Amino acid sequence: MRPTDGPDLTSGRSDISDRADLMALLRDFYGRAFRDGLLGPVFVEIARMDLEAHLPVMCDFWESALFRAGTYRRNALHPHQLLHTKAHLTPEHFHRWLALWQATVTDRHAGAKAELAKLQGSRIAGAMCRRLTGLALAEQEPIRR
Repeated sequence: MRPTDGPDLTSGRSDISDRADLMALLRDFYGRAFRDGLLGPVFVEIARMDLEAHLPVMCDFWESALFRAGTYRRNALHPHQLLHTKAHLTPEHFHRWLALWQATVTDRHAGAKAELAKLQGSRIAGAMCRRLTGLALAEQEPIRR
């Protein structure tokens, strides 16, 4: 273990260091999202997400995003485009997703990879929101083309 992988002395939380950390983080996050009043119906009733099938794919995604593992080789936008046609996602959905993601990461981890996970989450939420709704996440105004 590298010194930066140990617990943060001020918080007692360790950084995200491997796939096992990501799996636990994602289980916690999706548990929160499934129970959320806004996101729960999208994940549970509309997407009918099979969490056990989805978790390895999401682990591949985050392992590639945080550790450059190269394990994710899919188009992340495509399933969200399909979902958007059914759920009519709004910037509010992306704001809530991001708030839950950042809270889950903060509750579980502290360190450089945790900060990168929060930054990447912000970038992903913003990009998905723009691509699917035509609205910028921060301003919630139409994007000028």
